[in-house]
Amino acid sequence: MIEYISKSWPWYEAGPILSIVMFLLVYFGKNFGMSANLRTMCSIGGAGKVNDFFNFEWKAQRWNLLFVVGAILGGFLASNYLGSDQTVELSESTVASLSELGFENIGSDYLPAELFSWESALSIKGLLILVVGGILVGFGSRYAGGCTSGHAISGLSNLQLPSLIAVVGFFIGGLIMSFFILPLLF
Repeated sequence: MIEYISKSWPWYEAGPILSIVMFLLVYFGKNFGMSANLRTMCSIGGAGKVNDFFNFEWKAQRWNLLFVVGAILGGFLASNYLGSDQTVELSESTVASLSELGFENIGSDYLPAELFSWESALSIKGLLILVVGGILVGFGSRYAGGCTSGHAISGLSNLQLPSLIAVVGFFIGGLIMSFFILPLLF
């Protein structure tokens, strides 16, 4: 059983499980999204006294905070106890492109040290990327009325046209970042 769990789940198993979760959320009138939790945490901290956006009844969102705790705990368990030591399979062209950008040990880990090490994060360039990226993600999720997970999973499940437009915009933004901006940063 543990050997089965330590492998990534195929789409035909993970997809129906995700569909069941989304059906239950829709049935009980709940919306899924991670960016809503930041608003809830700011509201708990008293940000409603400073800005009306954070002045709402946060206790109705307690279930979503529990979801965040579960996502963090699940990620920890999966990476420390259920992960396999397999290398990441990448195409030769991807490896060549990443090598040109200065990445080393490509495919040996899901999180390359050039981006996800303390040395990288605490450098001037790393701090700027984190701060500017955080501001853009925060602004973008507020401007779009939700985050990628909220629109792509919950909004599309509810057949909402604004979510479809937002998801198309997320993909276009991701392509622009990957092909035009990221090469300038590295």
